[in-house]
Amino acid sequence: MNKYPVWKYLLILTLVLVAAIYALPNMYGEDPAVQVSLVERSDVDSSTAEKVETVLKQKQVPFKSVELIEAGVGSKSKLLVRFNNTEDQLIGLTEIRELLGNKYITALNLAQTTPTWLRSLGAEPMYLGLDLRGGVHFLMEVDMDEANNKAEERYVSDLRVILRKEKVRYKNIGRATSGGVELRFANTESRISAMDKIKSEYPLLTQKELEMDGFPYLLLSISEKEMDETRKFALQQNITTLRNRVNELGVAEPVIQQQGKNRIVVQLPGVQDTARAKEILGATATLEFRLVAEGGDAYEAERTGHAPGGALLYKERDGTPVLLKRRVLLTGDSVIDASSGLEQQSGSAAVFITLDGKGARRMSNGTRDNIGKRMAVVFIETKMDRELKNGKSVKVRVKKQEVINVAVIRDQLGKRFQVTGLDSTEEARDLALLLRAGALAVPMEIVEERTVGPSLGQDNIDKGFLSVMIGFVLVLIFMAIYYKAFGMVANIALTLNLIFIVSILSLLQATLTLPGIAGIVLTVGMAVDANVLIFERIREELRSGNALQASIHAGYDKAFSTIMDANVTTLIAAVVLFAFGTGPIKGFAVTLTIGIITSMFTAIMGTRAVVNLVYGGRKISSLSI
Repeated sequence: MNKYPVWKYLLILTLVLVAAIYALPNMYGEDPAVQVSLVERSDVDSSTAEKVETVLKQKQVPFKSVELIEAGVGSKSKLLVRFNNTEDQLIGLTEIRELLGNKYITALNLAQTTPTWLRSLGAEPMYLGLDLRGGVHFLMEVDMDEANNKAEERYVSDLRVILRKEKVRYKNIGRATSGGVELRFANTESRISAMDKIKSEYPLLTQKELEMDGFPYLLLSISEKEMDETRKFALQQNITTLRNRVNELGVAEPVIQQQGKNRIVVQLPGVQDTARAKEILGATATLEFRLVAEGGDAYEAERTGHAPGGALLYKERDGTPVLLKRRVLLTGDSVIDASSGLEQQSGSAAVFITLDGKGARRMSNGTRDNIGKRMAVVFIETKMDRELKNGKSVKVRVKKQEVINVAVIRDQLGKRFQVTGLDSTEEARDLALLLRAGALAVPMEIVEERTVGPSLGQDNIDKGFLSVMIGFVLVLIFMAIYYKAFGMVANIALTLNLIFIVSILSLLQATLTLPGIAGIVLTVGMAVDANVLIFERIREELRSGNALQASIHAGYDKAFSTIMDANVTTLIAAVVLFAFGTGPIKGFAVTLTIGIITSMFTAIMGTRAVVNLVYGGRKISSLSI
């Protein structure tokens, strides 16, 4: 009685060894590091590593190592320079940036010190959240009104093309002040013809006939359902773009998630250059390529404030007015890669652009048909500013549009070309980064910003670790005193339970936060509940006069259903917390759920295996319980 087959002992031992291996990386710390990668998304070679190592030695900047690493599956090699402390890291960053220039992305990071043999097994430490590691937290609000405006502007552009193609005459088309798209016609017949064409192309648009100033009008309204879909798409596209931008910054474990209907939470653990992170995340810079409206008088349009039909008035960076065609030849959305550098002939800052297939065809066709004409590159940037209104400082969105380059089209352009006219190499580098990461669907503003210093994060780690250890030790002492030898068996199970929790969190690459630590502390207290029920049941069987072996068997057998019921109800509560809770609550629910599952295994199978090894199949005169 009370004996396991050999395979079951081997299974338990194997699980314990695997858990120990995957929990082990968390015993190693992190090094302050500088990560270097090429903007062209190609490999960083060994010669670059040698140059970096040489300049750090010349400048007498202490460092631990310079190594080439694989960024991930399917990714290119990157250079990782490890330092002893953050002071050397910041000095090293300055020297490396000065050495490598704009062709490289250099970012501050924290590098794991996990040994190679553990990494080869896929063993990585669990991620630490913002409250433990330090970093920056942004709450960003998406401008949903701008999403609606852009949807209406797209309809204006599309309808203009359709009506001209179908040769339907209209006086004017634009966005209505009260919302929607407004068309003015010379006569009723034209309006009727336009209504038929619009209905066949866009059946979901609501049409309303109006008469104003003696002219027939047509008001087109977008359905609320379509607007909701537009807003949802804009939010998701912004989240995707933010993830791309954060990857460019070199952040190891970012948290980017939706909050409510119009907000996005961005947490960047370990980020030290918060000013640059804030600048890159909120930027909305992009490019537009437009043909110059030849024949128009730009100075006259500037003086009168009215551009001729089919043209828009812009200004170059030196203030010179220029008329550009309304139709956009190409936008930054078609850019799949961009890198900054220097133009060979003039030595000025430039951005080298690669287009996707569709964008390449549009650029090729547009330039082929307009050789000898001028094309302008419009730099568009949206920023938040403040101005006084009724004596109060309010936020206003300022859209800056300026022509950075006007050049004659000499040849048919294709998939790759360059843009010049930028003020500095810094501007070229930032523009290239934003083009690579993609444009934000709609502007955003940072409504909340919190910074957690690394020292505070370390303090949280120390206190969290101390709370787990105090709770752990007190439970060990209580069980050893109250249940004697059986209490020591329960203590072994409790130790294994902590190892299993840490290993599973590491395998899942979960992010540990302070609420997660609270879940672990609670699990430490709850994990011995099953053993308490089992041991008390054994005591009860012994008091009833049953044999020792029979009492052990009955204790585990009869207490099982009670243990299962208690843990299942707690597990249901944890699942509900995870399903309906937000970030911190989810972290608590994850560790609690894992702790419940592992404690069931260690408290029942784990302790039973040890008890069977010590007492099973033997003649015993007493139990130390």
